[in-house]
Amino acid sequence: MGDVGDLAKLVQAHAGVRTIDEHQAKLGHELSDCLWSIMVLANKCGVDLEAEFVKNTREISEYVSDELAK
Repeated sequence: MGDVGDLAKLVQAHAGVRTIDEHQAKLGHELSDCLWSIMVLANKCGVDLEAEFVKNTREISEYVSDELAK
C-alpha cells in the first residue's frame, strides 16, 4: 500500500499540485514498483493478467466506440 501512496504523491507532483524534487524520474520507478506488485498478486491469485488486460481493453474499446457512434 505504501507504493500506491507514493505513486499518488508523485502523480500529484506531475500535475503541479505538489512539489517533489525529481518527481519525473521517481514516477517511473514507482510505476514499475506498483506494476511488479500487481504482477506478483495476479500470479499468487491465479489470475491470467494478460488475458484479463486484453479482455478489459476490448470491452473499453467497444464501449467507447458505441458511445462515439451515438
